[in-house]
Amino acid sequence: MVYTLLDDLKRISDAWLREKNTREKGFSLGFFDPAYILRNPVAVVDSPAGVTAFANLWLGAGQEELSLDLMRYRPGGPEGIMDYLFVELMFWGRQQGYQWFNLGMAPLSGLENRALAPLWSKAGALLFRHGEHFYNFQGLRQYKDKFDPEWRPKYLACRGGLALPRVLTNIAALISGGLGGVVKK
Repeated sequence: MVYTLLDDLKRISDAWLREKNTREKGFSLGFFDPAYILRNPVAVVDSPAGVTAFANLWLGAGQEELSLDLMRYRPGGPEGIMDYLFVELMFWGRQQGYQWFNLGMAPLSGLENRALAPLWSKAGALLFRHGEHFYNFQGLRQYKDKFDPEWRPKYLACRGGLALPRVLTNIAALISGGLGGVVKK
């Protein structure tokens, strides 16, 4: 069934990218690729005006965890359409026997900027507060907070010294499709 909706989903995705004045990311973030979209189930919000929103699903083994990756909605659609999609997916997941609904990460949130915090923690906290041009760090955290999630920290281990900035730059370049994508939306 998703195959018959692929053109509609692509139009919604393209319109969403234009409205957000951004481009597709990749690696650890969902991106619109027909083969990728067809690989997993897709949740669709349909209305009299047609498809309004969609998200592709990741169904965890043993029905332990349900998550979604690429989420897009038609600009000008109903207010709160993504909230509706999330809540419906949470109810659906519970009915299917899933134990958890994973909202994903909120990068750089929770880092401390106190006097005794490590330098990299302070730098990350600063980027979280002032890096909205590059990524919607605060908005993403605020959006997910309304669902009262159980936040769990994620860690990155690497050598000391200047290895961390190099590792983070490489990760950002992978996600953004190259170093140019790191500084451009």
